[in-house]
Amino acid sequence: MHKVTLSILAIFFILISHFSSAQKGDEALIRRLENAEREAILKSDTVILHQLMSSRIVVQNPENAIVNFRQIIDRVKAGKINYVSFDRSIEKISFVNNSAVVMGKEVIVPQGTSANAGKTITRQFTNVWMKEKGKWKLTIRQATIVSIN
Repeated sequence: MHKVTLSILAIFFILISHFSSAQKGDEALIRRLENAEREAILKSDTVILHQLMSSRIVVQNPENAIVNFRQIIDRVKAGKINYVSFDRSIEKISFVNNSAVVMGKEVIVPQGTSANAGKTITRQFTNVWMKEKGKWKLTIRQATIVSIN
């Protein structure tokens, strides 16, 4: 009986270790994807955004509007999402079922025809990445302005 208990415990710890390693790998990947999405927004690179975002993405943007994929791309092309600088600080990544939930803070300086051009805006964000056909895609996003200076 003692050997069986030890065997079960050993298997349990191996599975936990494997899950932990896989999750660390996924966390590193999500961090890279978050940075790629930030850089694509900063560069107005809609080709990369097409690759990173789900075509079904839903965004509650800082202007209190709910927008979809086409509206995001159109806003980037029209210069409505256009930043001189865009820094993102990830505070937490959690994995829930087949999703990665990323929460943190962003500091942006809009330019051109973007709202609040020239001002420094701090906002809290939540991004949800889900797997589609084996690839992580940004599927849900919410951002709230905390301060404008």
